[in-house]
Amino acid sequence: MGLLGYVVRRAVYSIVLIFGAVVLVFFLTRVAAPNTAALWAGPRAPPSVVQAVVKEYHLDQPVYVQLFYYLEEIFTFNFGISPFFKQPVANLVSLYFPRTLELSFFAMVLTIMFGIFTGAYGAAHKDRKGDYVARGIYLVTWSMPPFLVALLLQFLFAYQWNLLPSSLLADPSLSPPSVVTGFPLIDSLVAGNYTFFTSALTHLVLPALTLATISFGLITRITRSSMLESLRSEFVRTAIMKGVGTRRAVYIHALKNSLLPVITIIALTFAYVIAGAVVVEEIFGYEGMGYLITQSVYNSDYPTLIGSTIVIVLSVVVINFVADVLYAVVDPRIRLGE
Repeated sequence: MGLLGYVVRRAVYSIVLIFGAVVLVFFLTRVAAPNTAALWAGPRAPPSVVQAVVKEYHLDQPVYVQLFYYLEEIFTFNFGISPFFKQPVANLVSLYFPRTLELSFFAMVLTIMFGIFTGAYGAAHKDRKGDYVARGIYLVTWSMPPFLVALLLQFLFAYQWNLLPSSLLADPSLSPPSVVTGFPLIDSLVAGNYTFFTSALTHLVLPALTLATISFGLITRITRSSMLESLRSEFVRTAIMKGVGTRRAVYIHALKNSLLPVITIIALTFAYVIAGAVVVEEIFGYEGMGYLITQSVYNSDYPTLIGSTIVIVLSVVVINFVADVLYAVVDPRIRLGE
């Protein structure tokens, strides 16, 4: 099977997965909340508003008819009106989701750097002090709950050492730039608002560092295992015998051929980072999807909760699809079914 056929097959699988996830969310909301109209209208909505919601979302129709209209609305990104925020859920998602993506991107950069470095260092110093230290660090951080890591880093960097701001998206005294892309850093650069850019970047460091701290361990483990296998390969020994040098053979030749399994793990880690952002954003008062989800839970805002959940599911599926394609490009045996 060629690359195009493999991509088409993975795309079909991804679409089926998204469809299944949306249907699952639909039935879970019906099981968990039989009186759907009252929840979508809000906890203190008058009967007239509840009846209007019933008509708008066809809740007086059979379940299969409701599912049809539900799918039609969801796949056109019409998630309804938030009874708490009093505006379309799609507008809320378009405001908060880019912030979470921006945070997750910087967290993933740190995660990949930490993970590959510690994994390669541990493999190069197998069963020595450096290896034990690297393994100990990632095991401790990996096993810690996100909120605890967030609180510890916040205490140290913000309150104890006073190096970084403790919370918020940026300095509240600064005027935010006009929304162009939805990403605060990019929008501030486009507007030439470098003061806001600097503030937003410094406020981004602690939550990104927290997410990287709790997630880099998996990449460390896979990189170390893969590198140990590469170091036993003939091509590494041949490179050393040719006079390449041990350090170059380890960190260039062996590491390069050890990164293939890491590609898929990076995608899985990215999904973990997005999920962890829900807790971390709440700790740092960083107004992204985590803030939106927690506010919707606290205020029984089910339209916002469902819309946010589906957007996160879509992003995770897309990330894994991209990882599968990259994996097939790097290793042709994947797409050939070997």
